[in-house]
Amino acid sequence: MGILNVREVALELIDAVEKSGSYSNLMLNSAIEKNKISGRDAALLTEITYGTIQRKLTIDFFLAPFLNKKPERWVQNLLRLSLYQMVYLDKVPERAVIHEAVNIAKKRGHKGIASMVNGVLRSIQREGVPDTKTIKDDAERISIETSHPLWLVKRWIRAYGKEKTEAMCQHNLTAPEQTVRINTLKTSRDEAIRVLEEEGFEAKAADISPFAIHIARGNAARSQLFKEGAISIQDESSMLVAPVLNAKPGQRILDMCSAPGGKTAHIAELMNGEGHIDALDIHAHKLKLVEQNAERLSLSNIHVQKQDARKAGDIFEQEAFDAILVDAPCSGLGVIRRKPDLKYAKTEKDLENLQGIQLAILDAAVPLLKENGVLVYSTCTVDKEENEGTVRAFLTNHPEFEPVPLENILIKPDNTMLQLFPDDFGGDGFFISKFRKKEN
Repeated sequence: MGILNVREVALELIDAVEKSGSYSNLMLNSAIEKNKISGRDAALLTEITYGTIQRKLTIDFFLAPFLNKKPERWVQNLLRLSLYQMVYLDKVPERAVIHEAVNIAKKRGHKGIASMVNGVLRSIQREGVPDTKTIKDDAERISIETSHPLWLVKRWIRAYGKEKTEAMCQHNLTAPEQTVRINTLKTSRDEAIRVLEEEGFEAKAADISPFAIHIARGNAARSQLFKEGAISIQDESSMLVAPVLNAKPGQRILDMCSAPGGKTAHIAELMNGEGHIDALDIHAHKLKLVEQNAERLSLSNIHVQKQDARKAGDIFEQEAFDAILVDAPCSGLGVIRRKPDLKYAKTEKDLENLQGIQLAILDAAVPLLKENGVLVYSTCTVDKEENEGTVRAFLTNHPEFEPVPLENILIKPDNTMLQLFPDDFGGDGFFISKFRKKEN
């Protein structure tokens, strides 16, 4: 595939993401398959698509002085895409970027648009982009420099302070490393690393989870170990949840929001494949992923059911479960590195609405748990209200529960709540808390 075609596909993707609100990671994978793009072309497509979306607000700040009026969406995205390459990619000569942008503009528009695109990009090439350091307000500067919406930056500054917010926002611009979880029923970590390295992967043991391996080179989903069910692709932060639940072989466990099934499978592995796990999800197509995962990993103790977690009481008896996991629907603000478009799609109102859903699911878990049973609440967000706020509200509404220290965890083990940030050790932003149902 020619470089021009790669850029045309990137433009179509960026346009579609902005128009439909679909996730860029899903659309990118689909475009790579559909257009049979591979190797260096696939790497370039991924880089310029993600990069342009990731730094959209910064690029718009750079473009603003050179535009008399806002162009139509595809032209704006073509300018963004081109400027991303000019500012952030050393490998591509600026003249080649401008030449191809003009060709795309001619092909998709007319001579007038091509002339405008050429003029804007050549002016920037001559004069350079404006300096973000001229922005005096800290929140606004962080917002523009790291391309995070201003409302979100202000919210995080209120919750965590300016320095932590800036560090997190900067880290969200970096590419995440792939991490795999070993299936302890089939392999050990040392053995898995040895086999992966023999296959040509660059693999090393992770620091935080004893089940985690970092893959610095290669996609482990294509490895023999993955096909054999000896490893799963899962972020290291996410791997901390199942050990905290501390499910034992022979117990009955409920995973109320299980898809795509990474934590469900980890719980099953830690139970030695024994006992019974009921895995719920509201979406039937996502439950297929849980089933496929369980089959690949040779786990027969996972039983899926399509059900809204808030109505779990309709299908289960009271006090049926020894432990329950609520890995709740959330804003996902801890995984912005993987889904860069997510930060533009959310509003403060969305976050308020989510807390209502989170509390409703936790409420539904209460009667299903045995006395002395444990309930673990986790999210992949860094929002204080969705995390600590939801925990406080739940404990206020349910005095029959008490917070308990998180077990089997290397970080801050005495805490009853753990907030992980993307810049802490390179994993996703994640939250974990644990409660025990008191005896009557």
